[in-house]
Amino acid sequence: MATSKTNKLSFKSKIFIVLGILFLIMLAGTAFNYYMKYFGPNVTDNTNYLYIRTGSDFDDVYESIRKDEVVKDSISFRNAADNMDYPSKVKPGKYRLTKGMSNRSFINMLKAGNQEPVKIAFQNVRLKETLAGMVSKKIETDSASISHLLDSAAFVGKYGFNTDNVYTMFIPNSYEIYWNTSAEKFFTRMYDEYNKFWTQERKARAEKIELSPINVSILASIVDGEALMDKEMPVIAGLYINRLKKGMKLEADPTVIFAAKDFTIRRVLNKHLRISSSYNTYMYKGLPPGPIGMPSISAIDAVLNYANHDYLYMCAKEDFSGYHNFATNLAQHTINARKFQQALNERNIKK
Repeated sequence: MATSKTNKLSFKSKIFIVLGILFLIMLAGTAFNYYMKYFGPNVTDNTNYLYIRTGSDFDDVYESIRKDEVVKDSISFRNAADNMDYPSKVKPGKYRLTKGMSNRSFINMLKAGNQEPVKIAFQNVRLKETLAGMVSKKIETDSASISHLLDSAAFVGKYGFNTDNVYTMFIPNSYEIYWNTSAEKFFTRMYDEYNKFWTQERKARAEKIELSPINVSILASIVDGEALMDKEMPVIAGLYINRLKKGMKLEADPTVIFAAKDFTIRRVLNKHLRISSSYNTYMYKGLPPGPIGMPSISAIDAVLNYANHDYLYMCAKEDFSGYHNFATNLAQHTINARKFQQALNERNIKK
């Protein structure tokens, strides 16, 4: 009788053991599925970035992730996103993807809006529309939105500019900015950079030479147009300052080229000098209403620290070295100009 009872208990124990093992297997399976759902590698290397446009909802994000095969298992991503309350916290931006990233890390990055900034660099840009096109290739907003603000008198007026001189606000440099930056926020960021650039020291120098920061930049854009060599910039700036002080026309060839809107011109002819434009400094005294290009920092500082001399005239050297012959009187300038014109003729440069 005792043996039978013992065997019966052993059988029950075996059942409990088997059930316990099955429970542990199920628990392990559940744990594994939980781990894979949240912590297992899921992000692929099919694309380097996920772009979420302003106004997108979770369905838009999920569709983009599926279409571009951002993750190996989109169902587990969706389930994890629901459980982590991501659908109500979608933030626009440009997000860098790392192969093997887990759903949890991926979703936490998206929820927090931890996007990677883009770099925008610009210099030697002649026209506002060119700048708008360059910037729109780097951020979400389109070039038309940027151009619209640049050409809006009411908008730029709030910052102390008009549609002619607003281009002086953009200081050539390299900037980091978020991809989903709107046209308005881009403008505000550039205005902040402008104020950082125009330190009290620079403002004091501008005041000393009796030019506003805007007019310093307008003159600097002309200096940029004339100077191929940075070390000549202060001399050229001094020449134009001398002409302004004497009430003479600037007679700067780059302003004529800008007025013609033909940047292929290599030889300024009499017909160009007759172009009716407020930017033609052969026709009108003083500075033009706006810059003829984005002034470089070197040119701005050259104007603020112009060289003191008596030069009133200059002409490109006949050796095409990029340097200039300077003169204090018209007679010497005429000699210099004939040398350069002869050199142009010898090279058959007619326009």
